[in-house]
Amino acid sequence: MDHKAEDQLTKLLDIEVSKDTKRSRYLNAAEVKLHNKPTDIWVSFLGRVYDVTKMVYKNRADPRIKPLLAYAGKDISHWFDPKTRDLKRHVDPTTQVQCPYLPHGQLLGTPPPFPSATWANDTGRPWWRDEALYFVGLLSARTRRIRLVNMLTRTETTLAVPEECTMWEILQRHLPHNSHAASYVWKYGDRLLDMDKTLEQNGIPDQYQEFYKLDMDEDSYLPAIFLHYSDDLTEV
Repeated sequence: MDHKAEDQLTKLLDIEVSKDTKRSRYLNAAEVKLHNKPTDIWVSFLGRVYDVTKMVYKNRADPRIKPLLAYAGKDISHWFDPKTRDLKRHVDPTTQVQCPYLPHGQLLGTPPPFPSATWANDTGRPWWRDEALYFVGLLSARTRRIRLVNMLTRTETTLAVPEECTMWEILQRHLPHNSHAASYVWKYGDRLLDMDKTLEQNGIPDQYQEFYKLDMDEDSYLPAIFLHYSDDLTEV
């Protein structure tokens, strides 16, 4: 994907693409990985995605941002206890006090390793628990690859999309390749697709396990969705 297409995709992902405003959007690891710069930092952990850009910028002089800079665009689930959804803890071998386990260095929102009169302990809710400020979406359990075949231009586009996405959300991801995607009728074979349902709900099965067992290349048998041109020139 070229830089222009990445920029378009990022802008689209900053908009709620679902018709149901109560539905959290799904993101795959590749989409999270795009946000891997000091001025644009997303991380994922325990199935959720967080944008910590503003927090890191606000604390840019604080050395405790270094772990987040190092893991920008990556999954940090190994930092957390899945039961408590808090940082893992251990007993410090020097102080014999239970404290957060921080093998990658001190982290924003954690106390210093030793008693300190300068540490402000009234910072409120730690960032990894403050979903109102930092949560941007759910991490997809699996990414599916599909082919979109434009029957007007006879061109194909391959997309990697979260399996939980509705067809409408897939359409949004296709816009950088075809700004008139909403002006097409979407079909699987000769069957009209319900744009409010997922691939699976539309009867487009995920055959990854079958291909894996048969040692077959999944990419050679990607499901094809056909886009048939209509006379509606709507541009999303």
